[in-house]
Amino acid sequence: MSETTGKDPVYEVDSLIAEDIEAYLDQHQNKGLLRFITCGSVDDGKSTLIGRLLYDSKMIFEDQLASLEADSKRVGTQGQEIDFALLVDGLAAEREQGITIDVAYRFFSTEKRKFIVADTPGHEQYTRNMVTGASTADLAVILVDARKGVLVQTKRHSTIAHLLGIRHLVLAVNKMDLVEYSQEVFDQIVSDYGDFAKELGIKEFTAIPLSGFRGDNITAAPSANTPWYGGPSLIDHLETVEIANVAAQKRSFRMPVQWVNRPNLDFRGFAGLITDGTIQPGDAVRVVPSGRTSTVKSIVTMGGELDEAVAGQSVTIRLDDEIDCSRGDMIAAADNPPQASDQFEATLVWMSEEAMKPGRAYWLKLGTQNVSASVQVPKYELNVNTLDHLAAKTLELNSIGVAEVHTDKPIVFEPYATSRALGGFILIDKITNATVAAGMLNFSLRRADNVHWQPTTITREHHAAMKNQTPRLLWFTGLSGSGKSTIANAVEARLNLMNRHTFLLDGDNVRHGLNKDLGFTEADRIENIRRVGEVARLMVDAGLIVMTAFISPFRAERQMVREMFDDDEFIEIFVDTPLEVAERRDVKGLYKKARAGELKNFTGIDSPYEEPHSAEIRVNTVEMSVEEAAEHIIAQILPLK
Repeated sequence: MSETTGKDPVYEVDSLIAEDIEAYLDQHQNKGLLRFITCGSVDDGKSTLIGRLLYDSKMIFEDQLASLEADSKRVGTQGQEIDFALLVDGLAAEREQGITIDVAYRFFSTEKRKFIVADTPGHEQYTRNMVTGASTADLAVILVDARKGVLVQTKRHSTIAHLLGIRHLVLAVNKMDLVEYSQEVFDQIVSDYGDFAKELGIKEFTAIPLSGFRGDNITAAPSANTPWYGGPSLIDHLETVEIANVAAQKRSFRMPVQWVNRPNLDFRGFAGLITDGTIQPGDAVRVVPSGRTSTVKSIVTMGGELDEAVAGQSVTIRLDDEIDCSRGDMIAAADNPPQASDQFEATLVWMSEEAMKPGRAYWLKLGTQNVSASVQVPKYELNVNTLDHLAAKTLELNSIGVAEVHTDKPIVFEPYATSRALGGFILIDKITNATVAAGMLNFSLRRADNVHWQPTTITREHHAAMKNQTPRLLWFTGLSGSGKSTIANAVEARLNLMNRHTFLLDGDNVRHGLNKDLGFTEADRIENIRRVGEVARLMVDAGLIVMTAFISPFRAERQMVREMFDDDEFIEIFVDTPLEVAERRDVKGLYKKARAGELKNFTGIDSPYEEPHSAEIRVNTVEMSVEEAAEHIIAQILPLK
């Protein structure tokens, strides 16, 4: 396959991992790599602009050009002329509708620099797609149709780019050919955008008049159609703007530990990607969060040892001292380490079809750290079109909001505004493993820094030894009317006769006191279970065998409680009673009220019950009596004493 003039071909990278591309490029060229996105409203010309960049840079193959010419005649929007948008809009749905849906990545190169450009969707419906493309970008090209001026979508895209930490913005006033290259039109758009940018907190931006279709001010040659414009062309600006890695090298040293590299007994190093700063042998470093200090013995790579390593490089660091350090820890400059905390304010972009459930436990992944985290009720949802703060109880798909995030253990971080690598995270659903949100840590909460765990002399082992038993949590779950409370009560009575120290937490009883402020919405159910789990953990710490009888309808919340305990301490008992049997019993008349619409969010009727996949114990109250069920459970747990 041959290519037109130019040294470097165009690589389609939609299905490739960006890190693999960078590794390839670093091997073949010694140039800086700039990642940037294009964003704008439908028909502002994003895809056309990228296509023009590729075309004018002589970066497309001959057969690609032939295919482009044929596609332009068949499905293009420019008559008999080349439709450059088709170089980027690869999905059939995109070509049919003339809009960008997915994020399309393209690589191209000039003599001075390499580029990866992401064409991001403009429609609000695809906000999560834009966030995906913008999350690794150094620069954003905000396109404005010269005929329409600054629109609501322009403000939305600028807001998202600003939120995601993109500090280099280009206001590309496109389609100048359709307004006769009017300087007055251009100046008015720049003025309008400048007023908005000041309100948003954007300190500076670069405005360029251009025509993606005609090629004005795209490449190095200035356009004769805009003699009144004395600034750089788009490609000139892209070639000279500061790359993120260059800025990162000026900050204090940071390297999240990816893994412990130990090929033999004589070598122990810590491998990772340097996110900030520079490091040399002999430099003093601190491991966070442990706080242990040491000095760098050597910096090792596949190509040999280095005298210095900088941000953007993946290396293995050997230390002079044998200190505890593992995946998820951070090696940092000894005199300026990052923070560690377990409570934060964060900005979230919700990316799941299923709305956020406040209090639910998700996996939080930040760099090499992976912890359990819960999101509280949002402080507000951000209207990215108007910048208004809206009251919200949850976040829906494509919503952006600010909320508190609590993790089950401290994580090492820096505010996103300081470091995107150490402040940006994703949330993952524990059941489906789907990514549900992207987030940016704003700051740690003061109460997290002021409250510390107080060690005590008498431990949970002492409490258990005094009671001569192994503490457990027996978690009874099942539909309302399944027999949970009755069976749990029978189990406790038998354990009491055996001189076991026990306590029963019943769902109805707890709602009379501890959880009297909670209703039966999904968010309240989650908080109900979280509180019970925390109380049960304290009781297990006291050496008790604890029983809980709660519907606990969601697997995610039962898993959340399970993770509060050590292995073998949490015993899930599924009281497996069919809905029709539970409804037939209906001692409290709740099912009847739910069927009549008098009770909302009733499990089994208008709220789901998610059966356990692998409960430790299962009892069927249709097949066995209460006494038989209790005996079966006792027989299962006694060997665990």
